[in-house]
Amino acid sequence: QVQLVESGGGLVQAGGSLTLSCMVSENIFNFNAMGWYRQAPGEQRELVAGINVGGRTNYADSVKGRFTISRDNAKNTVWLQMNSLKPEDTAVYYCYANRLSITIWGQGTQVTVSS
Repeated sequence: QVQLVESGGGLVQAGGSLTLSCMVSENIFNFNAMGWYRQAPGEQRELVAGINVGGRTNYADSVKGRFTISRDNAKNTVWLQMNSLKPEDTAVYYCYANRLSITIWGQGTQVTVSS
């Protein structure tokens, strides 16, 4: 069974930075895309950033210029560098991996940005 192991969440002040990582238990090339969603209390889950097998990236408008997604194929890991964090970035961040029509989710990691 495929597993996604996330790490790197925590508490940070506004303007600070955090880096999230997501390691997949299989060869990363088995997945056509990976990335991160987030869900704040009372809100729907929203896409934050994604990266496909070719390295093409996409970002939510709200994080463009502040967040950077990257992948390390040798480590089967995707990274999300988050800079200039804002209180509205507070949410549970979920790693995902897409294989054809199937989406696999990580357990989620809490990111809290204090003002």
